Amino acid sequence: MVEFENRSKKSKWTTLLIIDSQAVKNTCNASVESKGFCFYKSTNGIKRHLAVETLGLTFLTHCTKANLSDDKGLIEMFSNNIDYFKSKPVNIPKITILIDNGYHPEKLKEELEQIYPQIMTKIRFKLSPKPSKVDKKKLGKTGFVPVKARWVIERSNSWMERCKSLVKNFERDYTSGGNLRLYNRAVERTLDRSDCQT
Repeated sequence: MVEFENRSKKSKWTTLLIIDSQAVKNTCNASVESKGFCFYKSTNGIKRHLAVETLGLTFLTHCTKANLSDDKGLIEMFSNNIDYFKSKPVNIPKITILIDNGYHPEKLKEELEQIYPQIMTKIRFKLSPKPSKVDKKKLGKTGFVPVKARWVIERSNSWMERCKSLVKNFERDYTSGGNLRLYNRAVERTLDRSDCQT
């Protein structure tokens, strides 16, 4: 878990986490073990799983092969950070986990309850609405249409694409931690507006 101290006076317990994944192509340096093909995004490489809070600050990150489903990536990300959820008091509001249509809430609940049986007393999943073509046409819009609260994670992902060192996976092995350190640092620098162009 990435902690941004002194950034804001917010509570340790967030009330909203917005989750998404980003498939990234490998360079020729990547080992065979770190490659996977994501059919949905037609990308051969890795997948970066990201959870941000309401300001777009990185809260949790996890890196996997691109062929791992979004559900499994989220489960691994939460498993690696399960102590955060275990230590959260039950008497404060649940954390809303805002996910897109690439995730399956019922499957996630089952898997996470096997890891930590009380987790659903502390979190809840909410599917982000996806505007249909008809809805877009009524609004007179085409292409990408920002969805309330969902745009925060899309902005964080677009920041990653603007950082030269994150456009592709330059690491030999996705488990080395280099990707995640780089990913987290890029978000910090972008927020400081000192490294990446916005």
